[in-house]
Amino acid sequence: MKSDPKKELPSYRSRAGVFDLVEVPPLRYLMIDGAGDPNTSTEYRDALATLYPVAYRLKFLSKRELGRDYVVPPLEALWDAADKAAFTSARDKSQWTWTAMILVPDGVGDELVSRAKQQAAQAPLLDRLRVGTLAEGLCVQTLHIGSYDDEGPVLERMHDEFIPSRGLRMTGIHHEIYLSDARRVEPSKLRTILRQPVVPA
Repeated sequence: MKSDPKKELPSYRSRAGVFDLVEVPPLRYLMIDGAGDPNTSTEYRDALATLYPVAYRLKFLSKRELGRDYVVPPLEALWDAADKAAFTSARDKSQWTWTAMILVPDGVGDELVSRAKQQAAQAPLLDRLRVGTLAEGLCVQTLHIGSYDDEGPVLERMHDEFIPSRGLRMTGIHHEIYLSDARRVEPSKLRTILRQPVVPA
């Protein structure tokens, strides 16, 4: 039976138009770090062209050797900038730094990841791919439906209204989970979870 991390982990469920507080457990990811506008950056395209081949080879190895098949998890990314307005009002993507990543399901060990990397030897940024654990803890998140460029007002409400109103402050890094494939879904119908780790103010 094929498992699907999106359906099994509560932190992958979110509601449009609502800010929810969720407790996110520590999770392991395939990760590649970079910087610059994802729409124009060759580096970002190369990161995706590395993550996906490794993630799919890892899935096939898991099915064959562990007897555990699963749906390859969605692409995710951490986004940061020295000026937080670069995410909201300014949307200056040239200032952004990022970590592109795909979840490694529980029970899939580093030895299998190493073998998946060996099988994807032609991937362009393989030497920069790492496995890292992200421990976000308490987070605010919402489901955004629409273009990535329309996220700014939603993030402003999250950062400037909802989080302070709950006696919280932002910590960690802005996190997006791409539930839709941007190559196949028109921008107005894209489904993206927007997540921000928080702590008591």
